[in-house]
Amino acid sequence: MPTIIARILGEGFRVFFLSAGLYGLFVGVVWGLWLTVPYMAPDYGMTPPMWHAHEMIFGYATAALGGFFLTAVPNWTGAPEARAHFITLAAGLWLAGRMAMWFSGVLPPVLVAVVDLAFVPVLGAKIATQLIRRPKPQNMIFLLLLSLIWVADMMTHLQWIGVTEGTLQTGLRAGLLALCAMIAILGGRITPAFTRNAMKRAGVPEADWPVSVALFDKAGMVLALILPLGVLVLGAGPLAGVLALALGVVQILRMANWRSRWAARQPILLALHLGLGMLAMGLILWGLAVLGLGNEIAALHVLGIGCVGGMTLAVMSRAALGHSGRALIAPAPMVVAYGLMAVAALSRWIGAELNAGYMVAMLLSDGLWVCAFALYLIAMWPALTGPRTGREG
Repeated sequence: MPTIIARILGEGFRVFFLSAGLYGLFVGVVWGLWLTVPYMAPDYGMTPPMWHAHEMIFGYATAALGGFFLTAVPNWTGAPEARAHFITLAAGLWLAGRMAMWFSGVLPPVLVAVVDLAFVPVLGAKIATQLIRRPKPQNMIFLLLLSLIWVADMMTHLQWIGVTEGTLQTGLRAGLLALCAMIAILGGRITPAFTRNAMKRAGVPEADWPVSVALFDKAGMVLALILPLGVLVLGAGPLAGVLALALGVVQILRMANWRSRWAARQPILLALHLGLGMLAMGLILWGLAVLGLGNEIAALHVLGIGCVGGMTLAVMSRAALGHSGRALIAPAPMVVAYGLMAVAALSRWIGAELNAGYMVAMLLSDGLWVCAFALYLIAMWPALTGPRTGREG
């Protein structure tokens, strides 16, 4: 057991991808229980739905970000990887934030805020010291997005503390959209690259490889940055709706030549394309909803479940396999998990839009989410806790 713990705490992807999986499962189970037995909900410093939303955005997703950046940034820059003592500290801060939120009904709101807000600055400071070795603008931009996520989280706490009014919903929306911006920029970089590499290995002629159009990539990056920043400053008004629509359309144009049909042959690739497809769909639906056409909460769940949930599962599983020396082939349970996450997003959206069987749709969506994370943990447990099995992928 000590050896396994040391291994988990020795690499960022292990502890944070494992934590993300366990916490995603936990929050899903808790949410399902509250939906069926509302009186079981503890006395939080906020309503249970707001705890659920906050922990999905600033709890689950930040763990996934921590694992990704602590693994990817050293590869980008050649900087030394974070050592075990830092990883342990960062993981401890993330866990302390989750505990503070769980016991927020009995803890002083200021203490809850301080503890919950501690993790992202520590993570950001660490990756800043690594990025500065090769300070490329396309990588430094992620520090700005991490800052936006932190500010969005702070806005939720300011309302819970009683300092502000009306900043909770703004913070939740801005935090989710900042995560979507991360996915738009990172996904737009790795998805065509990974697809191109796979096609090259398969002997596909170069003329058929994915093509990225620089104009669309630049437009996507600019819009992805402006959207969460605009929501933070101006709220979710008509301008935000127009920006979301524009980003959704640009995302579709970006993906047009990424060979998604070919990627369908390999589930571990298809999951990336599917996550970005959910991003485009969610942005368009949310933009329309903000402008008065459709259910906004339904659209936000397409982004939260389909895009953030689906894309983080895709990236975490791929990284866990590659960095533990395993072949980049998704195990059967993982393939099922990819599909369940997409169906969960669509179920939640359809139930809210049709306003028929709404509770059934919510429970179905939550159940599919829970099953997806259970399968993720089963499939990735050897990669996240076991020794390396070969050359790093």
